[in-house]
Amino acid sequence: QVQVVESGGGLVQAGGSLRLSCTASGLTFADYAMGWFRQAPGKEREGVSCISGGGALTYYADSVKGRFTISRDNAKNTLYLQMNSLKPEDTAMYYCAAADSYAKACLEYTLDYWGQGTQVTVSS
Repeated sequence: QVQVVESGGGLVQAGGSLRLSCTASGLTFADYAMGWFRQAPGKEREGVSCISGGGALTYYADSVKGRFTISRDNAKNTLYLQMNSLKPEDTAMYYCAAADSYAKACLEYTLDYWGQGTQVTVSS
């Protein structure tokens, strides 16, 4: 059974930093592209960033380019999202998800497995 679990969310002041982690089990982690998505109250879920299985390809939404960095450690089955210069508009529930191809994860947003989410709140 595949499990995807996020951690690292919390409350931070504007301008601060957080690092989210996501651990996936029950699958061959390196075979899966991974993505971070977020959903704020009253808004649709949006793609934030994603990364190919080997880490060579990455994608960032324009709203986070230059502030967020996605990375992965396949030996630890773990995905990361380093978030710097946080803004109040980054406040949302952040979800980690996996798909068996970069295209599905990062272009089509057709994800195979989802975590339960971790809340990020940025105060002004």
